[in-house]
Amino acid sequence: MHIPQDSVLLRIFIGESDRYQHHPLHEAIVLKAREHHLAGATVLRGAMGFGKSSRLHTTNLFRISDDLPLIIEIVDSEEKINAFLPVLDLMMSGGLVTIEKASVIYYRTGTTQPPFSPDRAT
Repeated sequence: MHIPQDSVLLRIFIGESDRYQHHPLHEAIVLKAREHHLAGATVLRGAMGFGKSSRLHTTNLFRISDDLPLIIEIVDSEEKINAFLPVLDLMMSGGLVTIEKASVIYYRTGTTQPPFSPDRAT
């Protein structure tokens, strides 16, 4: 799969307890992104955070939260990300979604090519 060098980063901020059709929302989003042949998705779990309600979510031993923050990141072409947004809108009842420009340096799997060098970026 080829990702254009000038791509976009879709970042989705949700809570661990968010659901979609009785399934964890983060899992549903990743599976739906895969169905739409997006380049890939990564779910990151936050140790601490708060959102619009200002309620603190943390892994602190004295304030155990069952709703830690999650971030889902997806990088692909602007066209493919824009086509995915209406699907995402139907799945989410809350949260935050951002899009920013991203420069893809390389995208490959299991190759034995030498490590990235800034000289090779152009």
